[in-house]
Amino acid sequence: MSLNRREMLRLGAAGAGGFLLTTAASSQILPSSVLPGPMAPIDPLAPIARPVVAPAPTTPAGINPALFAKAKAALDSRPWIRNRDFIGIVDFSAASHDPRFHVVHLPSGHVESHRVAHGRGSDPDHSGYVERFSNGFGSYASSSGAYTTAETYEGKYGLSMKVRGLDWSNNNAEARAIVIHNAWYAEDDMIPLHGKLGRSEGCFAFSRKSQWDVMQRLADGRMIYADKLDA
Repeated sequence: MSLNRREMLRLGAAGAGGFLLTTAASSQILPSSVLPGPMAPIDPLAPIARPVVAPAPTTPAGINPALFAKAKAALDSRPWIRNRDFIGIVDFSAASHDPRFHVVHLPSGHVESHRVAHGRGSDPDHSGYVERFSNGFGSYASSSGAYTTAETYEGKYGLSMKVRGLDWSNNNAEARAIVIHNAWYAEDDMIPLHGKLGRSEGCFAFSRKSQWDVMQRLADGRMIYADKLDA
């Protein structure tokens, strides 16, 4: 059926009016915050912008890279450990006068280092160096391997924290009462007097301040990894 000129003009105006109404209704629904602003001119020669990704921390400063790798592997192999932001890494290759208990914040690589005493059974000559490890009862020695922190209690040295050994080399730790505690022989003033710390009975013994700092960082089942690597 053909339409005359008047009908075509009428239908065209109605269609245009409907389009304008639909567009107006849509613009009222959209908030102004999502409306696109004016586009900047495009420079075809400009390099393509790529998102900046922070590099993952490698070995934190001041820690033996091989020891850090072993500690990280021990943590990665135990996905059931819930709190994974901090880890304690004990470098028993170093002397007791050195800050050798490293608390590492894994997301940033930040390190706090503390002096820690070792067991007298690990250093029978009191040289200040760990000569051997033992997991045996009555050995009074330090043990190597991975630990997790456990509950706190009031003991001989005041507030202390239990640890649980996770490896065959330290799985008697809890039964041997190996704990984190402070001790007078682990205070920093032992260094100018004797050139080394005193010895524990296998526990991680710290100065009072260091013990508090370490327990704050490593509480709630976080990992401690202790070992001595050959030079």
